[in-house]
Amino acid sequence: MSESAPIQHPNGLTSGDFTEADEPLRLFAAWFSDATRSEPADPSAMTLATVDADGVPMDLGCEWLHSADRNVLAPLAEEFGFSINKQRPDWTTRLRNSGESEAAEADWAAERDAFYWAVHRLAEQPEDAPCSAALVPGGRWNTLLNATSTWANAVELDRLSAKDNDRYEDTGVNWRLHRGYGRLFEALAEGLPIAYGTAATHIDHHGAEIAIETGRGTVRAARVIVAVPSAIIAEERLVFDPPLPDKLAAAAGLPLGLADKLFFHFDGDAPERFLIGSTRRHETMTYQVRPFGRPRINCFFGGRFAASLEREGFDAMAAFATDELAGLLGGDVRQRLKPLAASFWRQDEFARGSYSYALPGHADDRGKLATPVDGRLFFAGEACSLHFFSTAHGAYETGTAAAEAALASLLR
Repeated sequence: MSESAPIQHPNGLTSGDFTEADEPLRLFAAWFSDATRSEPADPSAMTLATVDADGVPMDLGCEWLHSADRNVLAPLAEEFGFSINKQRPDWTTRLRNSGESEAAEADWAAERDAFYWAVHRLAEQPEDAPCSAALVPGGRWNTLLNATSTWANAVELDRLSAKDNDRYEDTGVNWRLHRGYGRLFEALAEGLPIAYGTAATHIDHHGAEIAIETGRGTVRAARVIVAVPSAIIAEERLVFDPPLPDKLAAAAGLPLGLADKLFFHFDGDAPERFLIGSTRRHETMTYQVRPFGRPRINCFFGGRFAASLEREGFDAMAAFATDELAGLLGGDVRQRLKPLAASFWRQDEFARGSYSYALPGHADDRGKLATPVDGRLFFAGEACSLHFFSTAHGAYETGTAAAEAALASLLR
């Protein structure tokens, strides 16, 4: 989101005018219209975003319709005319494609499945332990299990609640949109009165009306849905008055992990496949070569490693990935790679990270964060989803549930 000067109102509109005027709805609509004209929409300023290079869409954030056979966004995508690739990703052959033997790959698959069951058993215990407690001491695949956690959960296993992780529901059906996931949300949002560059900083819920302070004035409402990243609440970038200590505590127990992406233009005729830089280093990336047959290599990395690369910058990201790809595809690949774009979600002041994970001992914080306050403040977002956290459809479902609850409360 770019910065711009405050909106100037030629009619002398002030923060109190929305409720004091004879036609508050007309003035509110005018305010939104003015804000939208003054600040162009910036679809890259959210963790579900698609950008284009050479006419090829790239998802900087969410890419997969996870659990597509249960995902509420899948039928919406079809309704809006989006072409869906329903071929399941061949993630299981990453190791053999990257130089490991088929025997090693089979051993990895068996160890991974055993680890998931160990996490499930751990989650059934009274104490909420970290997922790292399910690792076999000295296990050959522990490093890779930790690396894959940073790609899937955006955090290392020692910081991941076993109970929360076990509650995640996944059918194993993963689809992609040819035009990009972000484009779907742009289509869903078309025509909505969205004001960009209008950050809310303070919510006063003392009185009968709720006052939301923004950089462009105060909006008053009977009901409010708060759908911001958990870090925005935990870091009090959005302040509640009176304070909501239970919400702050719940948000702090659901910090944002980090999962970043880097995109290369790739001149090569290799088939689409998935690779992994190393099975023995935590600091490694996984690669998607020629997705949809396009001239791209998409690079994925997460956790502390992603945070360190964000600090080092775009050139460091590209250099690391180029070295790993040269080891996988041969040294001549360096001449066929052109870095295009990367995400920096930790550095984004409005995102503060990628998606939430529960710290050990905080598996129940999602329900606490989602609970309405006084039947007037409602909460939504992926962190509020009990079973589809970290996903776009989880965020969407909690948003529609909060909207329905808010509307129902007005009818009582």
